[in-house]
Amino acid sequence: MHEFGLCEGVLDAVRTRAAGRPVSGIRVRCGVRHAVDAESMRQAFGFIAAGTEADGATVEVVTVPAIVTCRDCGATGETADLLAGCPRCQGSDVDVTGGDELVLESIRYATAS
Repeated sequence: MHEFGLCEGVLDAVRTRAAGRPVSGIRVRCGVRHAVDAESMRQAFGFIAAGTEADGATVEVVTVPAIVTCRDCGATGETADLLAGCPRCQGSDVDVTGGDELVLESIRYATAS
């Protein structure tokens, strides 16, 4: 489960930004090329964040598509398929760009009760 490795980096960013403040939730943008399973990411973050200011934080995963450009017909389109073909001619001679992002998009801090 490679999500554990990704979560270690995300937690480092969360802890740096939180500076000790309790975190109730985070949103992470993951490119489709990372092949992240949202539920696995939530579980991994729960284990990695245990005992930190992000312990118990909810995790929202936003999947970012890749862009496919066909070398034969020139068509361009978004895809969530790692083995994508051309969206127009179904050809396989394509360039795939993007979809490799991993960004901590937002942090929600716990409010004092």
